[in-house]
Amino acid sequence: MAVKMSGRYAGQLKVELHHEPSGMRLNTAAPVDNNGDGSSFSPTDLVAAALGACMLTIVAMVAERDGLDTSALAFECEKQMQTSPRQIGAIPVRLMMPAGLSPEQKAKLERAALTCPVHRSLLPEIDKTVTFVYPDA
Repeated sequence: MAVKMSGRYAGQLKVELHHEPSGMRLNTAAPVDNNGDGSSFSPTDLVAAALGACMLTIVAMVAERDGLDTSALAFECEKQMQTSPRQIGAIPVRLMMPAGLSPEQKAKLERAALTCPVHRSLLPEIDKTVTFVYPDA
């Protein structure tokens, strides 16, 4: 399935993105460490956020299908840049998971997270360490 998106340079190292199916708009800004003002997500910030959001979405799909509580699902991530070449070096992700799961349910949800499309699409050289946090562990 193809999804059409577009972008327009808005000046001052900022880009306005447009998601055509929904009409939603999102602005990016270059980060402070790369001559920008850091006033919004940078394009590489969006890559890291996309990884966390995709993992969480896939976990929620599986959990909801299995009738599990999804109210505590959340993620935190940190984009870590390397300098030479300038690219993402690591995106550690912490996924806050539901309580009261059996070992089999935990394994199923963790497998789902690690096979999300964004995780599978990122270069293998990018360290994508994922920590699963269970409230009752």
